[in-house]
Amino acid sequence: MLLTVTPEEARKHESLDVVIVGAGAAGVGVGAIFADLGLDSYAILERGEVGASFRRWPDEMRLITPSFPSNSFDCRDLNAVTTNTSPEFTLDREHPTGGEYAEYLQGVVEFHDLPVQTGVDVESLQRHDDRFSIQRHDDGFILHTSTGVIQSRFVIWAAGQFGQPNDDPFPGANHCVHNSRVESWSAFADECIEDPIVVVGGYESGIDVALALADLGHEVLVVDEDGPWQFRGPDPSEVLSPYTSQRLQDAFEHDAPIALEDGIRVERVDVEEGTFDVIGTDGASFTTRNQPVLATGFESGLGLVDEYFQFENGQPQLTERDESTITPGLFLAGPQVAHNGQQFCFIYKFRQRFAVVADEIASRLDVDRTVLDEYREKNMFLEDMSCCEPDICDC
Repeated sequence: MLLTVTPEEARKHESLDVVIVGAGAAGVGVGAIFADLGLDSYAILERGEVGASFRRWPDEMRLITPSFPSNSFDCRDLNAVTTNTSPEFTLDREHPTGGEYAEYLQGVVEFHDLPVQTGVDVESLQRHDDRFSIQRHDDGFILHTSTGVIQSRFVIWAAGQFGQPNDDPFPGANHCVHNSRVESWSAFADECIEDPIVVVGGYESGIDVALALADLGHEVLVVDEDGPWQFRGPDPSEVLSPYTSQRLQDAFEHDAPIALEDGIRVERVDVEEGTFDVIGTDGASFTTRNQPVLATGFESGLGLVDEYFQFENGQPQLTERDESTITPGLFLAGPQVAHNGQQFCFIYKFRQRFAVVADEIASRLDVDRTVLDEYREKNMFLEDMSCCEPDICDC
């Protein structure tokens, strides 16, 4: 689609070397590296607040990876986005809430004086084209935003997944509520009656929902096709984390009202006279007067920039430097980064790719990259992807 630049937009136009879209863990982490590199022609665009996705977590939700002030013996805090910070030290929390973690990210922004622009919605992104009536770059991108037009040689997409919940996985899903849309499980529970609450999905978020509602005295039924609570493996993105697994075991030891049903794929939800019928395979049916909860994760796409990436098995295809294979100059940072079939879904995984992206862009901008040696020394610069084979995760 051809977009034109209005005279008002042209007056507001800005020209930069790099634009980072999203001020979450990935956007702030990459931005801090550019600050270390001395880059001054870049911006981080955020439609909400710094750490907005974390701020939207339910009040009871916690980071499942523990924070620990271990930097002094060369082991980075698992939830840190820079080489020398520790959320545990900053927050005095081993498992921070989403809101607390957002405050940590805000602290990183303030310490590095990062050029974050909040309240800016990126409305479209296009490769540069001669048809635009503002100053031409030989390459790069045009970003139409809610506050004007930005030209940038490079774009790093760090918008994350939280804004794209998988809330339509089967017919009747509109009668349910996705877990990412709940501000507080306590408030949700206050609206429920004594019937069981059905949770669709048994991975981290589903079990977290069940534990929170059981703690509030409600009977909970978790339905999942695979039953991941039964398995153990080296990759915590495929099984329950030790934190969640231990909480679940403790709940059962104290007779928590949680039932787990595996081997059932939910096919639809029917509603009649205020009653919800959750219908699954093999004739399984669960009836309740409480609104079912979807813990079905997030869409695999990248939203606004889907057309600028190739996808295979739902994963965006990237070069060895996390650049789009079909759109030079467009990079990806965050939980959707994947290589060799292995997804870098946790902070401690995808943060190791921040310096890789920054190094590539700094090289093309002819910026001195000596400071990145520190990232290599502190295991925050992952270039050897042999640890990320599909069946073995050494993270």
